[in-house]
Amino acid sequence: MTERELREIKRRFRPERSNIPRIVGCFVNGNGQIVSKISQTLALGDSVVTEMLLKVMKKTLSGSLGTNLTDVCFTTKQVSESAEHRLLMRLRDTELKDAEVLDEFYNKVIECVKFEGNFVILLANDVYDVPKKHSDGESDDSYTQFSYVICAVCPIKESAEALAFREADNLFHSAAATSLLSSPEIGFMFPAFDDRASNIYGALYYTKSLSDSHPSFTEKIFGTEAPMPPKAQKATFSEVLTEALSDECSYEVVRSVHAQIAEMVEAHKESHDPEPLTVTKSTVKSVLEYSGVAEEAIEKACNAFDESFGKNAALTPKNIITTNKYEVTMPEVSVKISPEHRDALSTETRNGEHYLMIRVTGPVEVNGISIAFEE
Repeated sequence: MTERELREIKRRFRPERSNIPRIVGCFVNGNGQIVSKISQTLALGDSVVTEMLLKVMKKTLSGSLGTNLTDVCFTTKQVSESAEHRLLMRLRDTELKDAEVLDEFYNKVIECVKFEGNFVILLANDVYDVPKKHSDGESDDSYTQFSYVICAVCPIKESAEALAFREADNLFHSAAATSLLSSPEIGFMFPAFDDRASNIYGALYYTKSLSDSHPSFTEKIFGTEAPMPPKAQKATFSEVLTEALSDECSYEVVRSVHAQIAEMVEAHKESHDPEPLTVTKSTVKSVLEYSGVAEEAIEKACNAFDESFGKNAALTPKNIITTNKYEVTMPEVSVKISPEHRDALSTETRNGEHYLMIRVTGPVEVNGISIAFEE
């Protein structure tokens, strides 16, 4: 899916545009037992509650593609034979009206989700009449239908007892503790909306955490391996460069790698290309070549990239570098520079001692006090 396609689906979760008749689900206690089933009609319900429920479901489409949102790809064999894909199709095709199918899905989620305390599993089905668009962006009167299911797994937070003021008697009264629905920790949309059409070979998977991709969920629900969490991707990419380049992993090389990827991100942003930007093994190869790294070290880095991320891996740039931050750290010192001024910092070795050199281009303050330099 592209960002443009994602935005198109997210607009479906406005009350005035929603075609979702109801939200179904179940309330699960801390012991993994279903306490109650949920079936809440939206069209005739409280408008405030409807809007809030739609916002909760929409949260499973929030964040960035490649970061909070990742594509799940099913093989041809999975689509034709796997129990996981068959259940997802049954959820969609029955429009969440088959109690047996719902119970089967709830139980699978309960088996693989481990939260402290209670949580809720919510499901919604939407049928979107997708208007056909021409190459100039204009729509015509023809439509194709996109029927899909959205799932949100939300922890329940128990509020503490509190004092509430009542205007009726101008007194404080005790307010009982209540169960509050939190934002989703995990969610997905099935099938995927690729090229503005249904793609049963894909799903869009959401995780709130950038450090935990909930692998047990993807294995149980999709029958696939979980994507490497964004924070782990950054640490792994750093290890690949550090270990593969070894003595060639100089400040100048690291600065060049950061600068090139940051420039790629900026150029992609300015191009308004709907396809997401990715960093592949070939990207790493060309970046290191431009940085002047020896061919042997480049080959080692490319092999390490395959071993760490898998062959044909395509990483989201923001998962491996921070484009709006540039920091050099030592045990006793930390230097932060705006990325566009990264060239102001260099390294130098004198008499066997290593130094970080910062070119002064303006006034310098120490603890708020301006300092002078000897001429």
